[in-house]
Amino acid sequence: MDVRFLRSLVAVVETGSIAAAARGENRTAAAISQRVQVLERALGCTLLLRSAHAARPSEQCLLMLPKIQSIIDQAQELQSELGQDGLVGELKVGAVSTALTGVLPRVIERLALSAPGLKLKIAPGDSRSLYEKLLTGKLDAAILVKPPFQPPKALALTLLKVEPLILIAAARHATQTFEALLRDHPFVRYDACSWGGQIAQRYLDEQSFEPQVLCELDALETIVMLVAQGMGVSLVPQWAGMPLEGLRVLPVGGGQRYSRDLVVMHGSMPHRPVAMRHFLELLSQAH
Repeated sequence: MDVRFLRSLVAVVETGSIAAAARGENRTAAAISQRVQVLERALGCTLLLRSAHAARPSEQCLLMLPKIQSIIDQAQELQSELGQDGLVGELKVGAVSTALTGVLPRVIERLALSAPGLKLKIAPGDSRSLYEKLLTGKLDAAILVKPPFQPPKALALTLLKVEPLILIAAARHATQTFEALLRDHPFVRYDACSWGGQIAQRYLDEQSFEPQVLCELDALETIVMLVAQGMGVSLVPQWAGMPLEGLRVLPVGGGQRYSRDLVVMHGSMPHRPVAMRHFLELLSQAH
């Protein structure tokens, strides 16, 4: 099935007439009509309902249009990749909020220089939702917290950064001990249901700390802001680019047991292998 014939069919549907489609494609009306007839014979159904000066899609045509457009898009993408070393088009990348400010800006800057034809379509989200989008093919890659389980073999995983757990408090609490900070101040909890928050909660459980929870949220930048304003203390991972002004930072220790692993995940067999490889190389340089 010739992709050019499919383009002609879509042009007729979009313009509402064979004559208008012919002008847009710099063809004769007879040539466009013949292409549609070839498609109708190949598919075994009527695609256009013709009148004297117009043509509208049949019900069968409307049902097939999304798949037809997908075929056209994929063919165009393939032609672009073959013509420009694969570094063109769009990569759909998800990222947790801290990666949006800590990792991706440098990648975007370097990508603009090394592969100006390749663009990132960035989708923010929490780790769990980004992981689900990866599984369903809605994302090409995602920068997220390492899942607390073994991902399927269909997904590849690369460690980007180990982010140690730290206790943060307002800078004015300069003399209190680690234990006193947790005992005497309200606790702003990193959502214990989130993958990163589970690490902080595990530390509290294993060290038998039971702080007085002020609030719980899965928004690390907001937690840092609340703590800097003196609203309480918190246990958070120390991420790249984390603002430290107005904070007192105390390490938790415990090595990787109480650290958050920031990873990039993508399909083991990406449909854009050249573009994905270049993106991963830039990520490895950025962190």
